[in-house]
Amino acid sequence: MYKYGKRSLNNLSECHPDLQLVFYEVINHVDCSIIDAHRGQSEQNYLCKIGKSHLVWPNSKHNNLPSLAVDVVPYPIVWNDIQRFKDFCWFVKGVAAGMGIPIISGGLDWANYRDYPHFELKH
Repeated sequence: MYKYGKRSLNNLSECHPDLQLVFYEVINHVDCSIIDAHRGQSEQNYLCKIGKSHLVWPNSKHNNLPSLAVDVVPYPIVWNDIQRFKDFCWFVKGVAAGMGIPIISGGLDWANYRDYPHFELKH
């Protein structure tokens, strides 16, 4: 069985309880890292400025506390393995659906922009 490291646990603790439930179940099956959750104003605007986000503060679901969005990657991280990211996204969506928690995957559900690590609550 896999487990989260200190950074992942800290990031996950900033998330909405439904996201925590989903990703505590995911880690039972797939090794992954929680790379981002809540973002303050300066961090959000910086990520937008460098093109890592399309939304300025306070329009991202990352800007809520608890965060309604989380960035999670399969571990070990291989950024250019898109198929692995897609498979991970489908797995996470399946876990969430099985728990009755509707989520959106930035890698599967967004038509104009693919953000494979991004997951958010759909409410």
